[in-house]
Amino acid sequence: MIALPTGTRIWIAAGVTDLRRGFTGLSAMVQTKLEQDPFSGHVFVFRGRRGHLLKVFWWNGQGLCLFAKKLDRISRKQQSLRTEIARAFSCAPTTTTDKTGASVRRQEA
Repeated sequence: MIALPTGTRIWIAAGVTDLRRGFTGLSAMVQTKLEQDPFSGHVFVFRGRRGHLLKVFWWNGQGLCLFAKKLDRISRKQQSLRTEIARAFSCAPTTTTDKTGASVRRQEA
């Protein structure tokens, strides 16, 4: 489990992300789509097309971290994504919208 500082937000990007992107591609997506600073210390979660692969992007104060997680099981309603993230970070989810009106889930640790 990753120990996050108090007040860290976990942003879950709505929709599908091309997970071939690395540090630069995901940080650009954080800046343009979510309009957030990738070096803020918040955690950004992206999911692949089929929903079984996640990438977690995080600035830990010393450098950028990029984690990948392959989920074993996916429910038909995609509820396992939310459950897996909450389990990994031990926090309660909330939902908000970005400036374009797209739904963005975030969780506070």
